[in-house]
Amino acid sequence: MVKFGYTLLYVSNVTRSIEFYEQAFGFERKFITPENDYGELLSGETTISFVSKELANSNLKNGFIESSPSDKPFGIELALVTDNVQAIVDKAIALGGLLTEQPIQKPWGQTVAYIRDIDGFLLEICTPIT
Repeated sequence: MVKFGYTLLYVSNVTRSIEFYEQAFGFERKFITPENDYGELLSGETTISFVSKELANSNLKNGFIESSPSDKPFGIELALVTDNVQAIVDKAIALGGLLTEQPIQKPWGQTVAYIRDIDGFLLEICTPIT
């Protein structure tokens, strides 16, 4: 049996990234290391974690492709579910997120928008699928 435990985002400033997610989406901080190189948010069943690029580089000897708001997003997204997509999108944009796609209603009834967080990671902001 395997359980999905974490999504880890490699970021320039762990505290700044966690503060963005706290303020934009209402997640609660679980902890940040004193070295500011790793931190976690309480986000439900699966933890969203943030790792400094320096720590990530020490773990991955051949490096990695860094996320950047100025490049196209990676072919992966975090989906954040809410009853009020527009309000969450507006709040995230006011805090430095970037709008990628305006909210639209999908044929199956779900409202979906896409934004980039302050580190350039792609976020789907959506209503629950009913």
